[in-house]
Amino acid sequence: MTTKARILIVDDEAHILSTLKRLFRPCGYETTTCSSAREALKLMETTEPFPVIISDFRMPEMNGVEFLAAVRLQSPDSVGLVLSGYADAGSIVSATNQGHIYKFIPKPWDDAVLIATVAEALTFHTSKGETPLP
Repeated sequence: MTTKARILIVDDEAHILSTLKRLFRPCGYETTTCSSAREALKLMETTEPFPVIISDFRMPEMNGVEFLAAVRLQSPDSVGLVLSGYADAGSIVSATNQGHIYKFIPKPWDDAVLIATVAEALTFHTSKGETPLP
């Protein structure tokens, strides 16, 4: 039995969540969405780790970099991507250098580039010794 690659998408804008869910459907990924970092962290306490987590940068309560730093404590092997039209370049560079995020993807994104980046992130996750994913 083949297991679908699991992706968690976190954004406070419902239309972004539905757009990304639709974008990844033909790729065969199992996508889960959360509308806040708090909701995502709570979900992660009760589920298997997600190989790839895509987070918006600007969200209420905590930004995407802070969220992915917290994710790293719960799920150190998850690969984090930050998606945003508004980003503090210093925070992104710092988070990337500290290993909290794999890549930053600017909004508006190019669908093909985003799909390719998620595929690369899944390959990177697999190369860290995790269970192979399709």
